[in-house]
Amino acid sequence: MGDSTRSSPITFGGGGVLAGDDTSSAPEPAAQIGSASGSYQNEGLLGGGEGGGVSGSDAEFGFQRPEFGRETLAGTVQFYERHVFLCYKTPQVWPSHLEAAESDRLPRLFSAALAARKGDMKKKTRLTLCEGEDGTESSNGDVLIFPDMIRYRRLTHFDVDNFVEEVLVKDTEWPPGAAETITGSFVFVCAHGSRDRRCGVCGPVLIKRFKEEINLRGRLQGQVSVSPCSHVGGHKYAGNVVIFSPNKDGEVTGHWYGYVAPDDVPALLEQHIGKGEIVDNLWRGQMGLSEQEQKKALELLRHHVNGAIEQSTKGPVEAAATEALSASDTVSGGCCGGTGSSTCCPNGTLKEKPEKSSLDEKPVEKENAEKESSSGMSKAKGPSTRKICPMPTWYETWEREDTYAALAVVAAIASVAVAYSFYKQLR
Repeated sequence: MGDSTRSSPITFGGGGVLAGDDTSSAPEPAAQIGSASGSYQNEGLLGGGEGGGVSGSDAEFGFQRPEFGRETLAGTVQFYERHVFLCYKTPQVWPSHLEAAESDRLPRLFSAALAARKGDMKKKTRLTLCEGEDGTESSNGDVLIFPDMIRYRRLTHFDVDNFVEEVLVKDTEWPPGAAETITGSFVFVCAHGSRDRRCGVCGPVLIKRFKEEINLRGRLQGQVSVSPCSHVGGHKYAGNVVIFSPNKDGEVTGHWYGYVAPDDVPALLEQHIGKGEIVDNLWRGQMGLSEQEQKKALELLRHHVNGAIEQSTKGPVEAAATEALSASDTVSGGCCGGTGSSTCCPNGTLKEKPEKSSLDEKPVEKENAEKESSSGMSKAKGPSTRKICPMPTWYETWEREDTYAALAVVAAIASVAVAYSFYKQLR
């Protein structure tokens, strides 16, 4: 049971991911299902006990195992574009490698057909088993396709070649059965215990916790489907979870999570499904991105989040000062750095100085004193870094009073000149 950090684009039989139903993961007797004789036939249970016949302690194979949470997760999902889930029995009867199981005809033939036509398919496709039970939303032989969000009912081993040709190669309808649109969110938990004990121990515990938390959140009941699934690649990252859920823009894609523990389940429900935001510390990657793109996407996300945290942790004075400086730079282009009422750049592109009558105008000294008083917060935080404006020229500081005074002087001089002229004439 080697640990692989990646899965092939088409995972035969035991590889792949999800499907959606809300049935129990408890072990049930192997049933000889009569539909399409031989499609769902199996010799019986592979072993006793919950988790696919796997017995092992939590300390050795579960969430307390020494290597749990030790390795980097981002970038451990190989690029693929479409995920196909075949609903087929329960994990307790899944053999370790379904493509080699003669008794499990349907998954074996489905795997072989995909392998034979993979070069003809336009989209890289992954096949995974999920739990199927007749009489439920996901009956044996049902096929779910993501991100298309469609379901085909009751595929048998007689239909496999035609289904792969029409639906997965030609991307057309399958004549024997119309596609049904599916809605909501789908959670798939790897519980393939016969493939790896870690998945057999962690998977059932996570499925149980997901269902408990969904029941506690009434709004999620009927909106979120939880199902065990077969091997998804990366046993060492167990618990492995894949979620198909609409994001903020309504688009559906598959997000993979690893090292998921029971206490992480509420965050996945509230943050990923509830808000459309990934839980970055558990995120392995997603459908549609290469391994390198997954790593880069996580770096950008964390950079964005850290930037927002830095801004939110500033004190009220520091935040207000930063906002004021930012607004000042925007409005005044760095000149003076004053408030919106500043007029120290009279010939610039600042706000125009409001017109006032000569009686209402304040002396320059008084106006400056009031500005200094209103900017006390900025002075309190340290030396000013604002630019100093050049001294204004005489015509830039000419006021209306100065005009009146000049006119009075001119009139006085003219009066004296006229009086002197009359005086000379009288003599």
